[in-house]
Amino acid sequence: MRPSTPFRPLLPITLIIFTHLSSGAVAADAEYVGMNKCAGCHQEQVSAWQGSHHDLAMQEATADTVLGDFDNATFNYFGNTSRFFRKDGAYYVNTDGADGEPADFEIKYAFGVEPLQQYLIAFDDGRLQALPIAWDTRPRAEGGQKWFHLYPNEEIRHGDPLHWTGPNQNWNFMCAECHSTNLKRNYDKSSNSYNTTWSEINVACEACHGPGIQHVRWAKENGEHKDGLGLQVDLSRSGAWTMNQSTGIAQNNSSRESAQTETCARCHARRIALSEDYQHGRPLINTYRPRVLLQNLYYADGQIQDEVYVYGSFLQSKMYASGVVCSDCHDPHSLQLKAEGNRLCASCHLPANFDTPQHHFHKPGSAAAQCVNCHMPARLYMVHDARRDHSFRVPRPDLSERVDAPDVCTDCHQGRSAQWAAGVIEERSGGTSVRPPHFGVAIDAGRRGSLDAESRLNELVNNNAYPAIARATGATLLGGYLSPLTIQTLANLLKDEDPLIRVNALSALEGLDPRLKVQLAAELLDDAERAVRIEAANLLADAPGDLLNKEQRSAFGKAIDDYIEVQENNADRAESWTNLGNLYLRLGSAAKAIDQYQHAIELDPGYTPAYANLADLHRSEQRDADAERVLQQAMARMPDAASLHHAYGLMLVRQRKLDQAVEELKRAVEIEPGNVRFRYVYAVGLSSIGDNNGAITELELANEIRPVDRDVLIALINFHQQMGNLDRARYYAENLVKSAPWNRDAQALLQRLSD
Repeated sequence: MRPSTPFRPLLPITLIIFTHLSSGAVAADAEYVGMNKCAGCHQEQVSAWQGSHHDLAMQEATADTVLGDFDNATFNYFGNTSRFFRKDGAYYVNTDGADGEPADFEIKYAFGVEPLQQYLIAFDDGRLQALPIAWDTRPRAEGGQKWFHLYPNEEIRHGDPLHWTGPNQNWNFMCAECHSTNLKRNYDKSSNSYNTTWSEINVACEACHGPGIQHVRWAKENGEHKDGLGLQVDLSRSGAWTMNQSTGIAQNNSSRESAQTETCARCHARRIALSEDYQHGRPLINTYRPRVLLQNLYYADGQIQDEVYVYGSFLQSKMYASGVVCSDCHDPHSLQLKAEGNRLCASCHLPANFDTPQHHFHKPGSAAAQCVNCHMPARLYMVHDARRDHSFRVPRPDLSERVDAPDVCTDCHQGRSAQWAAGVIEERSGGTSVRPPHFGVAIDAGRRGSLDAESRLNELVNNNAYPAIARATGATLLGGYLSPLTIQTLANLLKDEDPLIRVNALSALEGLDPRLKVQLAAELLDDAERAVRIEAANLLADAPGDLLNKEQRSAFGKAIDDYIEVQENNADRAESWTNLGNLYLRLGSAAKAIDQYQHAIELDPGYTPAYANLADLHRSEQRDADAERVLQQAMARMPDAASLHHAYGLMLVRQRKLDQAVEELKRAVEIEPGNVRFRYVYAVGLSSIGDNNGAITELELANEIRPVDRDVLIALINFHQQMGNLDRARYYAENLVKSAPWNRDAQALLQRLSD
């Protein structure tokens, strides 16, 4: 598995794609007045901001800003030597380009400042590309002051999706929005180039507070005639904190404030951008879709795994539920913590109750006695950048062992087991062995496909005591367990007040009959939030038009237009063209779909889904020669893409070239051994050439990976029954009933095998 990428990953719906400006460029939007104007009245705040990570988020490459060694320093990476040097007052690197040949590239910008600094290289088409060889800015005593590669353990050459010249390291898409102020994308589809404007090169005042012109006018008018000081969003902290002496925890008398947290979340969240028309003060989900606790992003218990930033973990916390906002702990201008060590936590948690050995079980003053080391464990990203989990979780070694998640106790007490740690906590907590229920058990069951997954997920999403992001995650997972009970549950979730739950409940309905989808989702075509509307439109794209009434057809048309606009705003990404291809195909326009898939391939020849979808479309139109041409072209470029071998194997099955087909299906399983669908199809292929024993072996391996998979269970029942293994057939029939107790056919099958 590749390590975490230094920027946001590829996403199916993305936006905010910007580009390079010359020094001092001014955005066309005159509503932004600039930091210098703010400093006239807010010198204290500007002084605190100067030198902060926001201030230094992006800088022109000069002697004052570049921290790396460009004095003919060299760095070797899998036999490739890069050289860093200066010429004519500018900074350069000699390294491998897109063609794999070494060349000189000028460094235009320094990117970030601590604990590492990256460097951006400009191209004639307006792209800025981030070099993966970064400078470790930590002191030498801490192992810093040296060049290092962000992917140190694997060789990345030209043509690799993670090569620095490719789309995945493109500043315009991956980084720009959150490192500068008022970026405006000007991407030209016809020339595949950029010409973008910004107001300020860094993250300045108006990045958070919004355009300042109305506030300036308010100030000039001596504070008259403007509500809210003329600001688009009020980020102030209202309400008062008082200590609850019985619990030792402070309480706030205000309702939960979302404006500040969601403003920060615009950049401090793993999310999909839906529009560049961000409006300060509006709900985040109007222009972004936050990612929920998906596999490979978060562990099942919600701990951070991939580079997910802060928002998704913070939403899980009791702090968030109690009304805590970012500025309660962080100075919003300097970005520094408001106090050091346990003194910060003591502002809301009485030290007499919590900063004691009776609570933390460790020697006072030791590193282990620091609150954050148990409740906010850190994880390294970009090799050296430690980031803390903001879910403020209570250590649960019993849960970590159950759902295969990190355990903060044994991270320090190495050589000990999670079971040992759980026993110590039980003993020192007065012998209490019962731990409160946790949503992680249901999410883990849903991911694994255990036989009780459906019931656990239904319990999770119906429990309002769990965080909304956990319930939204459960809703997404329920899409793999559609049954009469689950469908009713999802129908109820479509009415939930939290739009994050509504949008993820919609995504779970993809497998339903179009008529039922219309019954459940049509009313969300005019939902208040854009993310919900376009998800509803995409869900209903293949529904016959006569199922919608006049008002619904109008709402559907507007929502589809909105969805298309989101994709077209991302016209420099192959994902968006593929999304459009999928949409047009579902709308019944195969010719349009082919055009979109082909453009996606032209734009990014390494984007696998476009090839697979195009080949499948050709196959559906009985154009096997075209399908084969597309797949062979793709496999020549990406020989280790499992989905391509799987698709090619299916095509060979249709051509009755069974021996060749089985080899391709086998290759897909070898590349992705955990893919249950690939393994199931491979097993069917083995059976088609007479290898029933091999088929059973593959199916049983698939069943171990995902016990609830009904196709696998039915195949195992049939194969064992055909071979006279009635006990094994009954065993799998019993599991089928457990996985689908509502299914009368499954019950009848078990009854027949038991007679």
